[in-house]
Amino acid sequence: MQMSFKLPEINRDETKSSVESALEKYKMFLLMDPEDYQPKITSSFSLVPPTVNNQFHSSTEETAIKRLDDERKRREYITKIQKAVNRLAYQERTVIINRYLKEDEIYDYEVYNELGYSERKYYRIKARAFYKLAFILRIETYEQEGEVS
Repeated sequence: MQMSFKLPEINRDETKSSVESALEKYKMFLLMDPEDYQPKITSSFSLVPPTVNNQFHSSTEETAIKRLDDERKRREYITKIQKAVNRLAYQERTVIINRYLKEDEIYDYEVYNELGYSERKYYRIKARAFYKLAFILRIETYEQEGEVS
């Protein structure tokens, strides 16, 4: 008697959406300017007398710490996406970089014309790259039990 092992079914639409969101987040992180976390230097007045509390940092220090933490997280995310894309095969990497990671907004038809691929081949390569990226980044989504596609 042989035991059967059923692998979970991948939810294609949600997985594709997750990968596109991750690539958009990457692009936004590249454009983000961390200057919006400037410390407040204007004095504020209050009728309530100041109380001594266990606050160890001033607002300037808190702002600096938050800024550094955000910058570190942003850098880590950018590196994570770059490493994931670099693990793809050459054609897949070329499609993802040209379509999603360049500064200019570009459409799919422009990419496959530029690369000299047929439309069908382009979309097959792109779909394969998305699934590989989903598994590399661990953002794949599975169908739930009892759910009908």
